[in-house]
Amino acid sequence: MDVALDSLRFIDLTTSSIIFLFIVGFIGGLVSGFIGSGGAFVLTPGMMSLGVPGTVAVASNMCHKFPKALVGAIKRFRYGQVDIKLGLVMAVSAGVGVQFGIKLQRMILEKWGPSGSNLYVSLSFVAVLILVGGYVFYDAMTADKGGKAKAGATLAQRLQKLEIWPMMTFKTAGVRISMWFTIPVGFATGMLAATIAVGGFVGVPGMIYIIGASGLVASATELVIAFVMGLGGTINWAMHGMVDIRLTVIILAGSLLGVQLGAIGTTLVKESLIKFVMGSIMLIVAVSRALAVPKYLAELGLMNVDPGTVSVMDKASFLIMCAALLFGALIIMGSMYKARKANAAEEEREAPVHV
Repeated sequence: MDVALDSLRFIDLTTSSIIFLFIVGFIGGLVSGFIGSGGAFVLTPGMMSLGVPGTVAVASNMCHKFPKALVGAIKRFRYGQVDIKLGLVMAVSAGVGVQFGIKLQRMILEKWGPSGSNLYVSLSFVAVLILVGGYVFYDAMTADKGGKAKAGATLAQRLQKLEIWPMMTFKTAGVRISMWFTIPVGFATGMLAATIAVGGFVGVPGMIYIIGASGLVASATELVIAFVMGLGGTINWAMHGMVDIRLTVIILAGSLLGVQLGAIGTTLVKESLIKFVMGSIMLIVAVSRALAVPKYLAELGLMNVDPGTVSVMDKASFLIMCAALLFGALIIMGSMYKARKANAAEEEREAPVHV
């Protein structure tokens, strides 16, 4: 067995930690069904906040993701939101990205141990969350009252005009674009999935802003990609003994319930709200992970930090993570309730009056 594997340990599960993981799984699934598999970004930090090593958290997250993504994809396919062709085309390059990312993760783990892996995962989270979350949040806030982005030639529209063989047409997404523009988005999605188990951070925005799909189609189609690359990544991680099946089962139980509610929510709200939720939670979680970075730097001997300060930052990181989960759940459930209430009132007004 590798030295790196000897240094890893699976945490002891208590009643409180099981309940916490189930709730995290439910809210992660809720957000995932609402904005695509990017909802998994609350799960890796959630597990790490309980002391799960970063690599084990990523591997267990990927393991729970592919069956949940399958359920979500089927649900949203029935709503006509999934572009299967686009999902399968991107899944090919995403699969390559996953295997490359896993190899990089193992190299870091073998050289610097769990602390180095935790630092790598956390820094990756912070960088991606701030960049992507900030852009998506800005896009949501600058949308008009109808929930649509401001008029003007977008990057996707300019790329679609470039006739580079082979050109591909994706009917559900309503897009015709060169295959070469789908490859980097897919590879980056897989690479990020293997790094922090959240490929949707790149996949969903990439399909929206580079390929030109709508937010609804992008978030639904990403579930197809998540299923394919999650299955391949899980097999690879499991062969190296990194998957904690206990964590997988607990968060999957909560996720399968949440993802169906989230998928229903996409049929009731404006597209700009989906982007608002996605961007907001990303930025909150970025703060949570940033507070955990000094701890890992201290463990590697790269920074002198007072143990008391580390303890306070650890607790703050955990509380902010909980706040992000609560914020996302309240926004989604609240918007679904308001939309259902408005629909019911509309149906009541349109119902014929019997004398």
